[in-house]
Amino acid sequence: MDAATWIGPLAVGAYIVAALLFVFSLGGLSKHETARAGVGYGIAGMALALVASLTLLALGDPLVGLIGALVAIVVGAAIGLWRAARVQMTGMPQFIALMHSFVGLAAVFIGWNGFLAPGAVPHELEGIHRAEVFIGVFIGAVTFTGSIIAFLKLSERMRSAPLVLPGRNWLNLLALVAFIAFTVWFVIDPQLWLLVAVTAIALLLGLHLVASIGGGDMPVVISMLNSYSGWAAAASGFLLSNDLLIIAGALVGASGAYLSYIMCRAMNRSFISVILGGYGIAAPSRSEAATGEHRETSAEEVARLLADARSVVITPGYGMAVAQAQYPVAELTRLLRERGVEVRFGIHPVAGRLPGHMNVLLAEAKVPYDIVLEMDEINDDLADTSVVLVIGANDTVNPAAAEDPGSPIAGMPVLRVWEAENVVVFKRSMASGYAGVPNPLFYRENAAMLFGDAKDRVEDIVRALAAVHR
Repeated sequence: MDAATWIGPLAVGAYIVAALLFVFSLGGLSKHETARAGVGYGIAGMALALVASLTLLALGDPLVGLIGALVAIVVGAAIGLWRAARVQMTGMPQFIALMHSFVGLAAVFIGWNGFLAPGAVPHELEGIHRAEVFIGVFIGAVTFTGSIIAFLKLSERMRSAPLVLPGRNWLNLLALVAFIAFTVWFVIDPQLWLLVAVTAIALLLGLHLVASIGGGDMPVVISMLNSYSGWAAAASGFLLSNDLLIIAGALVGASGAYLSYIMCRAMNRSFISVILGGYGIAAPSRSEAATGEHRETSAEEVARLLADARSVVITPGYGMAVAQAQYPVAELTRLLRERGVEVRFGIHPVAGRLPGHMNVLLAEAKVPYDIVLEMDEINDDLADTSVVLVIGANDTVNPAAAEDPGSPIAGMPVLRVWEAENVVVFKRSMASGYAGVPNPLFYRENAAMLFGDAKDRVEDIVRALAAVHR
């Protein structure tokens, strides 16, 4: 029996199993307790998919197909491992944005290849093939430049403030209308200049869409670009006639879109407005400036406050990630619980600059899952809390979101930490957060500022706490 007669169907079966493993992976990643298993399912699915794909390539021209693919895998894996090993958790958001850009760029190359070397396409399917080429290039190019801008903003190589061009919404609309018109034209009469034109339009549109979104919405942008990269991969799957790539791309695209929707609801943002580059979001007409005198405290004073507390809530933010303070925070949590103090964590949906950023850091430091709660689960309990420790968070605990209609973050649900009996804010300075919005929490009567590196200050508190009430 010819090997191709049984290897082909076997590879297709392997693709189906890999697709199921990807579904199990997404399901596992939805909960702390099953996240490790979810990662395992994803790795197993990808390994199976690679083996099946290489096997199919070996059936063709092994010199061009199999050897070329192996070289590409080795080179890509070496670069990926080299870069990933050097990325800190604080740099993970921009690293992921950069990875999305490569997916988009790959989709552009695949689309162009589908036009320049289409292979054998049945006459009755030529129109569909041309549409696949055009749409794949468009989605890929938007993802590519949009991800590059997100990388630049998150790595602070570019201002986080939104780019507001005159008639920006009309520019986006014009680009979409041009894309639709050119798509119809290309399907009817495929000309090279049309593909060049849509590539340029999509590159500029991706740049403008993300540049028009402010820093406060960047966590949503990351999940949105994740969705875009999924749809780009699915478009590439259609061009390559690869069922697994279509399924995996659709899973990533759909899950990314749903996550973006959930995060927009958590931030009181319009999902459509954000994905369209801030369409319909006008700049606030006024904002009450945060004024007053702040009160400083010391690690020793905070230790005494915690020792006498009946309940403590810790709300972490990006500053905790920067300082790598999760380990002393876990130690502080252990000491307080041994003293009979109820300790819980309040996690805002967009804490940090990446969805789930704080949850991963706390899990890394072995903080028990059952005391890590989402904003909606803990907000109503804050008014009955003795002490809230705000460690590196800013915009997610800003009272202006609830009290100042003119604030750029007005209406955004936040952790109402100011309702607690005492609030201690860990910060390096009085500077505003990533969104650039002043925080009146710093001047509240029940709030005190503990300045310095968060890791050092928490370690000081741990040492001071050990000396209290011995």
